Amino acid sequence: MKLYTSAAVARYLDMTERNVRTLRDKGILTEYKPGLYDLQTATKQYINFLRQKNPEAEEKVDYNTERAKLVRAKRENQELELQLRKNELHTTEDIEKIVTDTLVNFRTRLLAIPAKLSPILAKKKDQTEIFKLMKAAIDETLEELSDFDRITKEGGEDEG
Repeated sequence: MKLYTSAAVARYLDMTERNVRTLRDKGILTEYKPGLYDLQTATKQYINFLRQKNPEAEEKVDYNTERAKLVRAKRENQELELQLRKNELHTTEDIEKIVTDTLVNFRTRLLAIPAKLSPILAKKKDQTEIFKLMKAAIDETLEELSDFDRITKEGGEDEG
């Protein structure tokens, strides 16, 4: 089962993300994971909600408009799928994994600075030299965060 974000569900149902969250909070739409929905289930739940809200509305449905909305939604879904296949779009899980891995690695590197520098700094008396050594170690660690291409390539290698 493919899960979609509240933004994708909102586009599909022609409403705002806030409305999707409101319907979720009211128990009308069901999340499978935080912020992720099964599009088919969400559509059925929303249609049932509308039917209960206005039972005679079903008779007044403009089927041409509804069909046009469905065709548009399917086209948008196919465009999203194509973007995913071309690696122009990334899933929330991919982004979360890359960010988590990056931050864990960054934290580890930061925590290693005292152990790496303390033996060297213990022998130094010149404050300027101490400052330069500490700054160099911090800059080296920060440099890791700025190399986005390397980070995303490393994050993508685990999945291939």
